Amino acid sequence: VAKDVNIFFDELEGVNSPSKDDDSLLHHGNLTSTSDDASRLEVVGEEVPDKNKTNGLYFRDGKCRIDYILVYRKSNPQTEKREVFERNIRAEGLQMEKESSLTNSDIIFVKLHAPWEVLGKYAELMNVRMPFRRKIYYLHRRYKFMNRIEKQISRFRGWLPRKPMKLDKETLPDLEENDCYTAPFSQQRIHHFIIHNKDTFFNNATRSRIVHHILQRVKYEEGKNKIGLNRLLSNGSYEAAFPLHEGSYRSKNSIRTHGAENHRHLLYECWASWGVWYKYQPLDLVRRYFGEKIGLYFAWLGWYTGMLFPAAFIGLFVFLYGVTTLNHCQVSKEVCQATDIIMCPICDKYCPFMRLSDSCVYAKVTHLFDNGATVFFAVFMAVWATVFLEFWKRRRAVIAYDWDLIDWEEEEEEIRPQFEAKYSKKERMNPISGKPEPYQAFADKCSRLIVSASGIFFMICVVIAAVFGIVIYRVVTVSTFAAFKWALIRNNSQVATTGTAVCINFCIIMLLNVLYEKVALFLTNLEQPRTESEWENSFTLKMFLFQFVNLNSSTFYIAFFL
Repeated sequence: VAKDVNIFFDELEGVNSPSKDDDSLLHHGNLTSTSDDASRLEVVGEEVPDKNKTNGLYFRDGKCRIDYILVYRKSNPQTEKREVFERNIRAEGLQMEKESSLTNSDIIFVKLHAPWEVLGKYAELMNVRMPFRRKIYYLHRRYKFMNRIEKQISRFRGWLPRKPMKLDKETLPDLEENDCYTAPFSQQRIHHFIIHNKDTFFNNATRSRIVHHILQRVKYEEGKNKIGLNRLLSNGSYEAAFPLHEGSYRSKNSIRTHGAENHRHLLYECWASWGVWYKYQPLDLVRRYFGEKIGLYFAWLGWYTGMLFPAAFIGLFVFLYGVTTLNHCQVSKEVCQATDIIMCPICDKYCPFMRLSDSCVYAKVTHLFDNGATVFFAVFMAVWATVFLEFWKRRRAVIAYDWDLIDWEEEEEEIRPQFEAKYSKKERMNPISGKPEPYQAFADKCSRLIVSASGIFFMICVVIAAVFGIVIYRVVTVSTFAAFKWALIRNNSQVATTGTAVCINFCIIMLLNVLYEKVALFLTNLEQPRTESEWENSFTLKMFLFQFVNLNSSTFYIAFFL
């Protein structure tokens, strides 16, 4: 389900409402009487004092916004590669400014800014969707009548206690964005787009994504693989690369009285703070700041968390039913009263015979979770899973319509720079666009897929071998603990065996998790997927297989073989 939306996410990140600039969601509170405070929230293109212009978000001239930061050390020997890379960056049209660290003179920060011409050029190449016309709704008379009724109901609700889980509209009066149509940006049709200010037409997330797109495709040395920022980061030419936040997420003033200083501050106060854990998420604001991909993830997470409440309630009911019927359980009574039934020892040499009544405590604890209501709970969870999925599809369709993500199939995807560099010498004509593009031969693709599948199969076998090793460990150590010198361990040999086996299994799972991620990343890069969505789908599939086998192999052993 998520695959369909994810394919077009990267092309849609950071779409704005046409009638609002980038700071339009910030609440001004009672600031109308003080022009100095209000000037903090003016758009970038206005020639007014701005707090952000003095806190490191702009070049020294106070006009060019910093869209990306590169960090390197002057003592690093990779000087030639950096110079070639930075020269090619300037050739792409990006503006650059360097500044030394205040705490360490060896560290240099390279500040990058994308002017309007560069943003327009690459927004068109990347098919970034931007607003170009507001939506107009024509309502039937019956719907107008229903709207009047809803207004009367809302007036009546005003007398009732305010819903505590709703977002505070006094703090977020303008949270809901106006509906608008969007289309891939085109410089030839620029007059159709709603541009109030060129400096704020592309929001910060989109600006940073465009600069990142450029950096991933700039060469630093001659050669088909000598391309992109990632390789310079891996070989140590640059220490770090990152975009900037909009400012600090903390403020000395209250958000209710002075308003939010930036979107980051607004998100922290109304979303990421522990004090608002019970409130609904401001998904439109999350989407605006982090993009559609992150916004949809948190929409799913919130929906999943809400749907867990009925499942948790039924599970608690099943547990309480087991507690109330504990003294009436016939199986537990028979086990506890079976003092004359002798059980065989769990090992051959050192383990003693046991009475069945010694398992009385285990039988009672088992009844708490495995009783007559457990069957009902199993049926309920099967129905719950289906209902959750179907209702999430409805919720996802609403979000996709509101965020204009429905027509993702009609857009072209970008080719990954790694694929472009690897197969730049082999090109063929794209039957859809009519343009030449890099081409991967079928034999090369099959060979890479075979190697990747072999790696996946090998790692799954490693997990199965680890589970088998835990089984052997339990068989061997139970007799060892039964012959231990300490009476405490000797009398509880089975508990000691199970406890140590669980600890070892936990360590193996955590170790293999770290190993799996690196192996999955290596195998995915080895396959050379053509687009970013293909790369994400391949990597997600590998991680799912690894995690499923790694986390559930022990459960399958306990359920069916123990």
